[in-house]
Amino acid sequence: MAHAHLRIQLITLLGIKYFEGYCANNCTLNNIHVCGTMNGRVVGGKQEWKLEVSNHCKCKQSNIRLECKGFQTTEPVSINILNHQGDTCLFLNGNPLERTIPITLYNAWDTPFLLKPVSSKIDPC
Repeated sequence: MAHAHLRIQLITLLGIKYFEGYCANNCTLNNIHVCGTMNGRVVGGKQEWKLEVSNHCKCKQSNIRLECKGFQTTEPVSINILNHQGDTCLFLNGNPLERTIPITLYNAWDTPFLLKPVSSKIDPC
């Protein structure tokens, strides 16, 4: 009887490990969300926009690159958050973005500019 109980526990553990791997493999760049809202402030004569970048994947994603060709702002954005490199920006200096911890940045310009994710590395869960 103990042998059967041990076998069930082993099958359950293997199933959980398989499911965790399956979920990790289903994480994609589409799990990186960028939302922008107008917050009513004016900076340098331009409307300020609040941008939130979040990861909706169970696994951390790192080396996130965002399309930022044409990105302009009248207020400084830390290069530790958004490092402009040609037509893309390296987000968080390549450090991982965890699930449920959105990163907020602000830019001031006439029109909103949503930073579209173009690449990332999905870290093991």
